[in-house]
Amino acid sequence: MSRLLLLCALMVLSSSAWADIVTRTIEYHQGDTRLLGYLAYPKDGTAKHPGVLVVHEWQGLNDYAKHRADQLAELGYVALAADIYGNGKVAADTQEAAALVKTYKSDRTLLRARANAALDVLKAQPNVDSNRLAAIGYCFGGTTVLELARSGAALTGVVSFHGGLDTPNPADCIDRRDR
Repeated sequence: MSRLLLLCALMVLSSSAWADIVTRTIEYHQGDTRLLGYLAYPKDGTAKHPGVLVVHEWQGLNDYAKHRADQLAELGYVALAADIYGNGKVAADTQEAAALVKTYKSDRTLLRARANAALDVLKAQPNVDSNRLAAIGYCFGGTTVLELARSGAALTGVVSFHGGLDTPNPADCIDRRDR
């Protein structure tokens, strides 16, 4: 019985980091479009942390992307789950998701503008070290973070989880460190 109590106590203590994060919805804009991102960060005062932009899958800014932002905050990062579609839009079904994705995959300038708007909001947070920024994305979000990198955004790293590698502007794939 005492081992069981010890195990339970260790589980509670190991999960206590979750209580040490702050989350909130953050409104920002790209042009006239209202975007509602999800910000998660460690609750530790004024310390500067690396920032990570999290870009959602094709459904929109859902609980999965928010959960990933929470996990990153628990690890000591400031994470912003971006709202690429606007107004926190989440597709009702696969047909709507496909239509939303088509809009942005056919207009990479708009896709980059939405991603850069989110990155600007992340950089502007007072607890973010703007010299240590990364972006991660899942599927549609993976494509988005690759486009963000191709746009010349000042990122230390980009991770695309099964994102599309295609681009209508292959010249954007050259090494930007020489610029």
